[in-house]
Amino acid sequence: MNRPVPTFEGASCADSPVLKERGQHEVFCGLTSIIWLHRKMPDAFFLVVGSRTCAHLLQSAAGVMIFAEPRFGTAILEEQDLAGMADAHDELDREVAHLLSRRPDIRRLFLVGSCPSEVIKLDLSRAAERLTKAHAPHIQVVNYSGSGIETTFTQGEDACLAAMTEVLPAGDERQLLLVGSLPDVVEDQALSLIAEMGITPVRTLPARRVEDAPAIGAGSRFALLQPFLGDTALALERRGAEMIAAPMPFGEEGTTAWLRAIADEFGVSDEVFERVTAAPRARARKAVAAKAERLQGKSVFFLPDSQLEPSLARFLSRECGMTPLEIGTPFLHRGIAGPDLAMIPSGPVLSEGQDVERQLDRVRAARPDLTVCGMGLANPLEAEGLATKWSIELIFTPVHLYEQAGDLAGLFARPLDRRARIAGLAS
Repeated sequence: MNRPVPTFEGASCADSPVLKERGQHEVFCGLTSIIWLHRKMPDAFFLVVGSRTCAHLLQSAAGVMIFAEPRFGTAILEEQDLAGMADAHDELDREVAHLLSRRPDIRRLFLVGSCPSEVIKLDLSRAAERLTKAHAPHIQVVNYSGSGIETTFTQGEDACLAAMTEVLPAGDERQLLLVGSLPDVVEDQALSLIAEMGITPVRTLPARRVEDAPAIGAGSRFALLQPFLGDTALALERRGAEMIAAPMPFGEEGTTAWLRAIADEFGVSDEVFERVTAAPRARARKAVAAKAERLQGKSVFFLPDSQLEPSLARFLSRECGMTPLEIGTPFLHRGIAGPDLAMIPSGPVLSEGQDVERQLDRVRAARPDLTVCGMGLANPLEAEGLATKWSIELIFTPVHLYEQAGDLAGLFARPLDRRARIAGLAS
């Protein structure tokens, strides 16, 4: 039985009403997630079925040189495909066969849908089934949507992992499953701490290699590493797995609560937990304190972008002394974000969805010390004299667990340092 996660003594954001906004939104599409997912699975290849715009997005976002051999690419839909003058399935089969003949190291192929492929109703799920049969047993073909239609960029990973969950083997072994992609060095830190507590077996989703893919069943308990994996959590629960509810492992407090929830689920004693976590907790507190001096007493406004917003607001308010004015998030999953929201005192506006112009009006009225937003909104706000932090940087930078806690605080302190230096030069 899990002990209750830490909460704020009094009214918290978990009880706050939610301002639901449905209007114009400014986000990257889910194809962006391929940039970090392809690094996580070295035997996988992501084939986007889309337009030249999709190819340009991936190329520019990844910074890949033209002569490199990345583990992603685009099967470009030409005008004749879009007009129905060619059989897109036949052309896709040829492209896949050519790709696999050139890249025998590929063990898992993702067919990634895009806005163009979905608009013309190209059935990539059927294509994945057909190609799996054609190239079995060496290749596993999985389909998911990376479309940017009414989604945000982190949902690309959620769609990918949810699709992977559907094809995982069945098994009822009692196990811990860590769900969400992290840089290998950070994932290894989590695995090391959990191993020191004596918890076995521990598996990851996504696994780094196909042969390490976990079997899922009633014995599986899973802990999310990312707060944007709602569809993946639902897919795992449909397979019989149970989620360990906990705050996300950001900062010393969040990481401790996350590990404590896992330890309680697997019967780890308080003495063992303290022995394993005491030293890294102390290092994390010291590292955060060094950066929090710049953040103490400052206000922060979160525009919706990544779904990390509630977890980051908890970290900044409780560990760095900041005051959240508004916590905007694209989608609010109470089962996942609830433990983080329960640790934040009530007061901030809690909003779900996006209506850009209205939210920008609230930012301008509030004049926060720091605004966390998408890249497309940052430069205009900076021109108006507001300090900003790109939310996408929090996805590409290692920020989870104890050893990265100081770096996480530093990411928010840096824009304030920069603005202070600019103000000093101006004076």
